[in-house]
Amino acid sequence: MSDPGVGPGKGIAVVTGAAGGIGRAICSRLAASGATIVAVDISDRLGEVIADLEASGAGVIGVEADLTVDAGLDAVLEAVVGLSGPLRTIVNSAGITRDARFVNMSSAAFRSVIDVNLGAAYGLINKLRPCFESGAIVNISSRAYLGSFGQFNYSASKGGLVGLTRALALDLAPGIRVNAVAPGLIDTEMSRAMPAGVLEKMVAAIPLGRMGLPEEVAEVVAFLASESSAYITGEVVPVAGGRSLSK
Repeated sequence: MSDPGVGPGKGIAVVTGAAGGIGRAICSRLAASGATIVAVDISDRLGEVIADLEASGAGVIGVEADLTVDAGLDAVLEAVVGLSGPLRTIVNSAGITRDARFVNMSSAAFRSVIDVNLGAAYGLINKLRPCFESGAIVNISSRAYLGSFGQFNYSASKGGLVGLTRALALDLAPGIRVNAVAPGLIDTEMSRAMPAGVLEKMVAAIPLGRMGLPEEVAEVVAFLASESSAYITGEVVPVAGGRSLSK
């Protein structure tokens, strides 16, 4: 069902990491508001996302691309230019983890996470900037930007994404607003794959007492992409069940 009060309306919305749990929910939510979705991922599961969106009647095009290389960025630009309508939204949701304690972390593990989680966001914004005159950028950071044990590289990448968000908000105003969402523990396949004891301990530390849902993250993204948030830029919105307040 279309909801003209929330979301980017009839424009184009580029969503990276579209095959992941959060990215998939974001695609569905923005499509429900009337956006034409350019769904981007390197995963072969992207086809499932496209099929589901098409079945719902959404306008969608899939781009299987590695956003850490120029060819991948060019493929996204080509897809956007080939569609009718203005580019109104970019959601940088692509991300990976390569967890290890600092003393055990390889240079390759550090650089790969920085390249995907932070470098790809910069690369995509830079590539699409010439055809992006007004609208919103929403970067998916993480509660881990505050620091997370065993995730030195991930925390650095998500902290960098917060810095990028705040600096770009100044640089691209007034035409383009730039905000970030910082999810906590969200109910995705990645979370469910954790050892049961570890997952239970993490949930117990959440003030609201449960994992978040991908759809709850998507609602905040849709709000930040909409005119309902027209006076908000350069901000970081936690979606973490209060976890950003506790130890």
